[in-house]
Amino acid sequence: MSSIHLSRRTVALTLAVLLGVCVPACEAAQTETAVRIIVEKSSRTMKLMRGDKVLKTYKVALSRQPVGAKEREGDHKVPEGEYVVDSKNPHSRFHLALHVSYPNTSDLERARKLGVKPGGNIEIHGLDSKYAWVGSLQRQVDWTDGCIAVTNSEIEEIWPLVSVGTPVEIHADPKPAKRSPKGTAPTPNTTTP
Repeated sequence: MSSIHLSRRTVALTLAVLLGVCVPACEAAQTETAVRIIVEKSSRTMKLMRGDKVLKTYKVALSRQPVGAKEREGDHKVPEGEYVVDSKNPHSRFHLALHVSYPNTSDLERARKLGVKPGGNIEIHGLDSKYAWVGSLQRQVDWTDGCIAVTNSEIEEIWPLVSVGTPVEIHADPKPAKRSPKGTAPTPNTTTP
């Protein structure tokens, strides 16, 4: 009888130890932070990356003029190039917002040559509270003013996974940009318009 009691106790103790080790490890795996964000405009996708591993892919809505790179203030286009998340706004009109460092050096130079203002205030964000009920239907229409939009539940998922300083690559199509050496800021896109 005592050997049965001992084996139940042993099993219970073993389970407790395994749960104590496995549960935190599983939680840590679920909260891996992104070290890079890749937006592919043609496929309307945004990928959170950790090295070469895709942590999560989101379908996104873009600007009213989704084709072509942003050149000037008011052109309603999403920029293309290499940027970083330079701030996080928890009080954004669009639920939560990750501010993107547009314009970069190349964008400023292009705008200067064109004699125009480059624009700014580009974000990855959720939905305005009065339109939150739309949810994933917001992806059916490109509606932003140059930003990248996800649902409110998606931006809530993204928020803790992305830190200020995370590189953001925005491409017209799925071709990968030249990656920056680990631990350094991305180099500005030097492609001419």
